[in-house]
Amino acid sequence: MKILYLHQYFVPPDAPGGTRSYEFARRLVKRGHEVTLVTSAAMMKPDFADPDRVTRRRFEGIDLVILPVAYGNEMGYARRTLAFASFALGAAKEAIRHRPDVVFATSTPLTIAIPGLLARLVRRVPMVFEVRDLWPELPILMGALPNPAAQQLARGLEWVAYHGASEVVALSPGMADGVARAGISRDRITVIPNSCDIDAFTVTPAAVEASRRRHLPELAADQPLVVYGGTFGRINDAGWLVEVAAHMATIAPEVRFAMAGSGAETEAIAARGSARGVLGRNLWMLPALPKREMPAFVGNAAVATSLFMPLPEMWNNSANKFFDALAAGRPVAINYGGWQAELLASSGAGICLPQGDPAAAAHALAALVRSPVELARASRAASDLARRRFDRDLLAVELERVLQRAANSRHAVPGLVEVSP
Repeated sequence: MKILYLHQYFVPPDAPGGTRSYEFARRLVKRGHEVTLVTSAAMMKPDFADPDRVTRRRFEGIDLVILPVAYGNEMGYARRTLAFASFALGAAKEAIRHRPDVVFATSTPLTIAIPGLLARLVRRVPMVFEVRDLWPELPILMGALPNPAAQQLARGLEWVAYHGASEVVALSPGMADGVARAGISRDRITVIPNSCDIDAFTVTPAAVEASRRRHLPELAADQPLVVYGGTFGRINDAGWLVEVAAHMATIAPEVRFAMAGSGAETEAIAARGSARGVLGRNLWMLPALPKREMPAFVGNAAVATSLFMPLPEMWNNSANKFFDALAAGRPVAINYGGWQAELLASSGAGICLPQGDPAAAAHALAALVRSPVELARASRAASDLARRRFDRDLLAVELERVLQRAANSRHAVPGLVEVSP
C-alpha cells in the first residue's frame, strides 16, 4: 500500500518522547509498504529538521514531510491551539498533494482529522483515525477549552472524525468505549495499545552501568532505584513522586528516585523537591533523555512508574512509559485506576499506589523493593506481558491488517462522499 501517515508529533529515536509512529512506520516499510509521514519539527533537533521551513527527508525508508510548526508542553493553551491550527492547515495542503491508498491520521490533537478528512474527500481514499486520547473530553476537563462554543466545535470535529473514518484505532478499551458511544459500530473499532519494543529494551549490564555512571553518579550500584521518565506536565503530576520520596527517606532511606523529563512543571517540581529536602538527597531530576537512552536508564531501576493527576478520565490512557517498563522487564508502579491497574493486578507485573496517600504509597514501594522474591516475580510477569500481549512486532501486523482492510473496502458515511478503494 501507499500510506499517508499524519502525526503532528513524530519523534525520531534520538529525541525524547514516544516513538509509536516511528516504530510502526518503519515496520510498515519493512513489510513492503510506501509510507509518507507528514509531521512537525516540534520534537526534533535542528540538525534533523529545519525549524523555519518545510523539510523533506528520507529516514529509514520513511518519506518525512516536516512542517516548521513549534510546540512544547510549556506553552499556554492559546499558543497550543494556534500550533494545532497552523499544523492542520499546512498538513491539509500536503495531504491533498498525495495519492495514497489509505490515510492514517493519529491524534492528538483532534485537529489532525482535518487534513485526513480533506484527503479522504479530495483524493477519495479511506481514512483510518487513531484515537490516542479522548478529545475534547480531556482538554475541557483541564480548562483548555472554557468557551462553550469552542467545546461544541471540538465535539463536532470529534463526531466528524469518527464517522468520516473507515476504521478507528483506539489505544485502550476505554477509548474504544468512548468511540462506540459516539455511534461507531464495534466492528470498525480496533484496540491497538502502546507497545513494547523488546529488542530495544534488552540491554547489556555494561550499557546499564554506563548509563548509571553518566546520569546518576551519586547512585551506588546496590541502591534500589525508582524511576519516572516522561513529561513534567500538569496532567502527569510527576511532582507527586516528590512526596513519596519524602516519606521514603524516613522509612527506607536506601531507596532512591530518578526523574527524567521536561515540561511546564519542571521548575515547580524542583522547587517542591528542595522544599521537601529530597532533591539531591534521595531524588534526582534529569533532563529529558532521547528514546535511545531510555532502555539503559530504565535498566537501572528496581521499579518504573507511570503517573497522572487524580482524574478518572485519564484511566483510559495508554502511557508509553508503562509499556517501556514492561519491555525492560521491570515492575510497574502506577497511581491511577482503570485497565492498566486491572492488568497489573491480574498479572502481578506491578502495583497500584494510592494517589491520595503518598505515605502509604512509599510503604508499598518499600515493601516491594525490599523483597527480592517479589521483585523477581513481578519482573518475570512484566516480561511475559511484553512478549505475549504487547510486542510491537505483533501489534504492527494488526495495524497493517486494519489499514489493508480500509484500503480494500468501501465505507459510505452519511453526508460525506463515498470512498472508492
